[in-house]
Amino acid sequence: MSNPTATSATRRRFELSSLPPMAKRYIDDATVRYKKSPPVVKFCVWFFMLVYVAVGAMFLVIGPKVIGQTVYDLAHSIAKLRFGWLILISIIAVTSFPPLIGWSTTITLCGFAYGPKGWFVAAAGAMIGAAVSFIVLRVAFYARIKAWSQSNKKWAALETVIRARGLPLIILIRLSPIPPWVYSNLLFASIETVTFSQFMVANIFYCAKLFIHVWVGSRIAVFSDGTQRDEMDTTAKIINGLSILAGMLVAVAAGWITWHLTEKEIRNTPGASAEDGDYATGALEDAEADIQAPLIRSLSPERYRDNSMDDPNNNDLERGANKAGAKRSRPSA
Repeated sequence: MSNPTATSATRRRFELSSLPPMAKRYIDDATVRYKKSPPVVKFCVWFFMLVYVAVGAMFLVIGPKVIGQTVYDLAHSIAKLRFGWLILISIIAVTSFPPLIGWSTTITLCGFAYGPKGWFVAAAGAMIGAAVSFIVLRVAFYARIKAWSQSNKKWAALETVIRARGLPLIILIRLSPIPPWVYSNLLFASIETVTFSQFMVANIFYCAKLFIHVWVGSRIAVFSDGTQRDEMDTTAKIINGLSILAGMLVAVAAGWITWHLTEKEIRNTPGASAEDGDYATGALEDAEADIQAPLIRSLSPERYRDNSMDDPNNNDLERGANKAGAKRSRPSA
């Protein structure tokens, strides 16, 4: 008779081994970080999980039509206000700070409220939010981020690669879906080799990408409003549905292409070893979880022992970082 515990463990290992390497590593790292996290972090994890479960349950109980109509009515109520656009810009700017949520939803809401013209509102909010978050995070948390990044070999590799590649790589990383917008702001603020002007130029390129999200939002709004939906014939509904699907596919394809171009540029950096490339890409893949560390957890050597620059196998990376200028003075925002 087989042992149920052993069978369960074997099944779990098989299921994890069948996942893509990046997904498996993310699950393993997330599990380790959760176990090491203090109670306040664990509370936040469970809180956000409950929020997502509650939202999912609300869709099932209330129904997507009612929720869609409510969002549509809310968006148009904001659009009718004299300074409704300022409300949306403010929300976008505030939710640009990690670990706040709602940034993507508000971008889509711009499409609900103003149609394709909502891109101007979304772009303005994104630029303001990015600029303010970069300055605040770099100034307010400079000491903690610097102490953490200097002891993290992945971050040292990423800084070295960005220093070598410059603005083109910064733009690619900004356009890449990994890490997400909110944590990308924190990522760039934590890398001393990224200047404020370079960061803002990269944001200008990103604003073009926002049009896809706003466009999809404007098309979903047509389906969300019961009056417009009832007036549409079958052909119009199919065309609108296909336009939404096309917008989503374009966004996914653009994200996939951008990420692979970013990874290729990092690995082909002149003077960087293959190990440096692995560490740098790993820093981007794990940024959403790693970069929060200096903000919400104490910097104890034990907690970051796996990323320590004292690793004897990391001498090449350390020498590379020193050659590129590991000793840097405090930058201005």
